[in-house]
Amino acid sequence: MSSQEPSKVSGQFHSVKGTAVETIGDMTGSQSWSQAGKEEHVRGEGEYKAAQAKGYAEGVSDRVTGYKDSVVGAVTGDKTQQATGNAKNEKGQTQQEINKPA
Repeated sequence: MSSQEPSKVSGQFHSVKGTAVETIGDMTGSQSWSQAGKEEHVRGEGEYKAAQAKGYAEGVSDRVTGYKDSVVGAVTGDKTQQATGNAKNEKGQTQQEINKPA
C-alpha cells in the first residue's frame, strides 16, 4: 500500500496480480517470484479491506448525520432539511451495504 488513500480497485488489482506472479513462480520453480507474488497478494488484500472499512465507516457517519438532520428538520418544520437528511441517511445505508465485510 502506498501513502495514498486505500482503494478497493487498487487492492483487487494487486491481489490478482500477486496471485498470478505466485502461480508463475510455482510453475517455473522460482522461489523469489512465488514469495513476491504472495507478498503482493497479501498487500492487495490488506488495501482492499482497509478501503472497505473506510467506506463502511463513512456510511455510518452519513447515516447518523442524515438521521439527525432529518429529525431536526421534522421538529422545526424545515422540509428541505428533513429531505436532505433522509437522502444522506439512505446514501449512508447504501454505502454500508456496499462495504459490508464478508
